[in-house]
Amino acid sequence: MSISSGLIAPHGGQLINRIASDAEKQEFLAQGDRLPRITLDARAQSDLEMIAIGGFSPLKGFMEQKDYELVVEEMHLSNGLPWAVPVTLSVSEEIAEPLKEGNWVRLDDANGRFIGVLELTEKYHYNKAHEAINVYRTDEEKHPGVKVVYEQGAVNLAGPVWLLERDDHPLFPKYQIDPAASRAAFQERGWTTVVGFQTRNPIHRAHEYIIKCALETVDGLFLHPLVGATKSDDIPADVRMRCYEIMLENYFPQERVILAINPSAMRYAGPREAIFHALIRKNYGCTHFIVGRDHAGVGDYYGTYDAQKIFDEFDPQALGITPMKFEHAFFCKKTEQMATSKTSPSGPEDRIHLSGTKVREMLRRGELPPPQFSRPLVAAELAKAMHD
Repeated sequence: MSISSGLIAPHGGQLINRIASDAEKQEFLAQGDRLPRITLDARAQSDLEMIAIGGFSPLKGFMEQKDYELVVEEMHLSNGLPWAVPVTLSVSEEIAEPLKEGNWVRLDDANGRFIGVLELTEKYHYNKAHEAINVYRTDEEKHPGVKVVYEQGAVNLAGPVWLLERDDHPLFPKYQIDPAASRAAFQERGWTTVVGFQTRNPIHRAHEYIIKCALETVDGLFLHPLVGATKSDDIPADVRMRCYEIMLENYFPQERVILAINPSAMRYAGPREAIFHALIRKNYGCTHFIVGRDHAGVGDYYGTYDAQKIFDEFDPQALGITPMKFEHAFFCKKTEQMATSKTSPSGPEDRIHLSGTKVREMLRRGELPPPQFSRPLVAAELAKAMHD
């Protein structure tokens, strides 16, 4: 799909499709029992899915060493395209040792079902501490992204993949909209400018405010919450999705919003993940991407607006998607409306904003966040979920 269709081109110019045709699938299944097997964890499985549906275009598979090292060190692929987070398949020495480059490898899900194949072009060792420091800006194991790197295998397997089996999402089948489908939907509605919004947290008034500010300037909104693997203390995806449905039914013009799920796993890589999330949304057809306070951050590993500043390190044309940078929003008691420090005359004492942690504590105690922070219908849904 190209710009001539009225839509932004995917990253690299072509929407990748690595979903096996029926004939290819039968061919692979016929030799499945003879192939060496690897069991994918939740993150590797969602990466396989994202590669196959084109969400990670231009990637056709797991990264070879040249791409991996350039991404870790310079945030670009070997073809010069910006890319900020490594997408790799790591296994132990024992599993890697018998595998031969040039051969097919069978990819199974956690239940032992044959879901994909890897054409093994390369297997290579990598430096975990180097990846941690460069990608996550820390080598502390308490960082959830670093913890994953340290716990995974010592060898990366690389090469193109094919996806053979993919189920409807068990919770949100109607929101399982792939990049080709989202692009078709934008075109059908006549949208040429679309803003993407990413979150792993339940939507609250500050989110609503910045989304609506963005929506004033573009044709449509692609509300795209992440439902892949997240930290154990994050609010579950099904609760977050109900909150979005409530918001869309009551507080947004429905004809200007499309709600869909992002099947990716969360990396918690802060600034680099903001770039990664923007490029994913470009593949889905978005021209703009909202970057708020501490995007994809965790703890205090990243500066408040580092995820916005990192966009300035890239050639805007090479990135191809426009970041919309917003300051932290809050309810201003003086003006009695949502605002940021750019628009509010109030001091700190007249501003209502709560952290996600504070909100979770209130909900656990059976208290609802104030209506200035969260729409009452959404707060009630969160409270109900906390006590179910």
